Amino acid sequence: MATRSRRSRSEPRRVDETEAARRAAALLDPAPVAGVPGPGRWLVAEFEPVSLFSLKTSSATSSVGQTLVVPTPYAIKMALVDAGFRANLSKEDCAALLKTLAKVELRIAPASSILVTHTIVRVRQQSRNAERQSPYISAVAYREVAHMDGSMRWAFDLAGGDDSFAQRLVCLLPHVNYIGKRGSFVRFVRCCRVADLGAEFTQPVERQGGWTPPEHAHIVQLDDFGPDADLEILSSFTPNKPKRDRHRRFVETIVPVGIVNIGPGFRQYSR
Repeated sequence: MATRSRRSRSEPRRVDETEAARRAAALLDPAPVAGVPGPGRWLVAEFEPVSLFSLKTSSATSSVGQTLVVPTPYAIKMALVDAGFRANLSKEDCAALLKTLAKVELRIAPASSILVTHTIVRVRQQSRNAERQSPYISAVAYREVAHMDGSMRWAFDLAGGDDSFAQRLVCLLPHVNYIGKRGSFVRFVRCCRVADLGAEFTQPVERQGGWTPPEHAHIVQLDDFGPDADLEILSSFTPNKPKRDRHRRFVETIVPVGIVNIGPGFRQYSR
């Protein structure tokens, strides 16, 4: 009985991998997919930042934490789900989109040069011993923002979905105008398809293999959807708590920009 149970649990994964391999082979055809000519399994979307970027790691506190220099796969995928709602997709369609995005690998190419500055700001935050008449107190917080010189690119592995998913992705990407939180605004530029990604894209450490990282790079944990990601669990409007590695996973990732200059109040990253 135990043997049959293990076999039945592993069978869907084998089916998914077989389907992904078949899909990847089909994407070698130069015929357009969702109107984007090929060949290539990677749909690459280019975005230009139009404001300062800021996105702390999930382990940072609300008052202190360094900013990342790239958006995380989790933030990008949630931005696409948000774009689905703003594009008048139904809740069921957005839930299905989220499920598919959980199976799609996403790589990110940061801007070629990034300058991070920091400051101390005065904020209002809720007191632990809040009174009804005065729930907020004055406090200070450490804030970092990043200026990106150049565009960034997001590469989606279309082998993780079908043609209808590719069509929906191409339609929704122009609706994305901010990442992580309101304020990190971006502008959609274009889409294209490529067969392989270069060293300018992020790379999970566990899949590094014989790949040689670029001269300037750093390793950081980037969060992504887990295999059981679900709209009802990940929504900010439900009391459900996501579980690590099931609904939200954290991946040690090589980001292909490194510190080339540092001084009082700033850090400069470059390829």
